[in-house]
Amino acid sequence: MTEEIIIAGFGGQGVLSMGQILCYSGVMQGKEVSWMPSYGPEMRGGTANCTAIISDRQISSPVLNTFDTAIVLNQPSLDKFEAAVKPGGLLIYEENGITRKPERTDINVFSITAYDESVRMNNTKVFNMIVIGGFLKVRPIIELENVIKGLEKVLPERYHHLIPLNKKAIHQGMEIIKERHSLNQA
Repeated sequence: MTEEIIIAGFGGQGVLSMGQILCYSGVMQGKEVSWMPSYGPEMRGGTANCTAIISDRQISSPVLNTFDTAIVLNQPSLDKFEAAVKPGGLLIYEENGITRKPERTDINVFSITAYDESVRMNNTKVFNMIVIGGFLKVRPIIELENVIKGLEKVLPERYHHLIPLNKKAIHQGMEIIKERHSLNQA
């Protein structure tokens, strides 16, 4: 099993943290991982993306042009990375801020309302964990207990009291992700 993932959105959405958490979680599960961030000079509001590779085998290169999964959190990211999903792959998009829906019919497409759900949970900082929950519902490549261990590695210790809230956010993401187009339906 090898999963090559691109996560993209605006700075401040937790894009880079999502990739780190997935990779640390993979390490906790005994997988080979690679994480490569890419972001502009802006602190918040600029574009950011990262690639995360989780594999049973040694990873030869972190540089990718196509992906098994794209998780896109804004319209510019959808515009840039929709075409980079391998045929038969997965695209997950955050509904908030998307003006043009994905158009490809040779991939599986899911949407999630993570921002709205984070507002309902009274903490928009769990937005990215809701997205991770949705991803893991569709592609259960990492066990939840290892995601929690990954969170413990990524979060500074002063924020460890928020781990139960993040765990709840992951479960919420698993509940609210919606299938928009599946190759199984075609």
